[in-house]
Amino acid sequence: MHGTQQLKLLREVNHRLKSTLPEAYIEIVSLPGLPSLHLGLINSDFPTGPLDADTMKAVIRKPAYWAFCWGSGLATASYILSNPNLVLDRTICDLGTGSGVVAIAAKKAGAREVWACDIDPDALKATELNCHINKVEVSLVDSLDKISKPVSLMFMADVLYDKNNFALIEVALGRTEELIISDSRINNLEDSRFKIFNKMEMLTLPNLGEFDEYKEVTFYSSKKNYL
Repeated sequence: MHGTQQLKLLREVNHRLKSTLPEAYIEIVSLPGLPSLHLGLINSDFPTGPLDADTMKAVIRKPAYWAFCWGSGLATASYILSNPNLVLDRTICDLGTGSGVVAIAAKKAGAREVWACDIDPDALKATELNCHINKVEVSLVDSLDKISKPVSLMFMADVLYDKNNFALIEVALGRTEELIISDSRINNLEDSRFKIFNKMEMLTLPNLGEFDEYKEVTFYSSKKNYL
């Protein structure tokens, strides 16, 4: 039954990806340095050249960002699995979950309960697929208002690519005891409530021509005396 459900989810996620990128498809891959974690991602040989006008319009209208494992998410998953005590027996929320990689890593590392939150239903469907692939149970929600329990630790990985998303920081701080932000595009958060506690080099998977300037991920925590 598990295999049948995974195949059904894979077909659904493929359909959603092709509605934006008709020539793309989902392939299940292991993550570099994390052999125990697998994700369904856009095919690694997807051409990096210019898109035709119709496809570009589709990408702008409905970007399939969830079909990539973005560098900050991959770095955060790696950090969690290397430091399981960070999440052990805690209630976790992955805000802006995308592919679900951070939520899945937290559950694998021993989190008591994990919520994956994203406003994009396609991202939640991709996360559902990836949870099945990794055989973990994660609760999927499209709003923090739907989380019914107190959150001990919240992650925001690669969420601040859009300046409008900075408003989520205030929302998140009001919903959790501790907020960890990891981002390759923000090397100075300029917020005295946060402290840098780690840096890591990581590129997005698959890497379809990402600039090297975005390979360093900076980790911020709202916890005053971290590590």
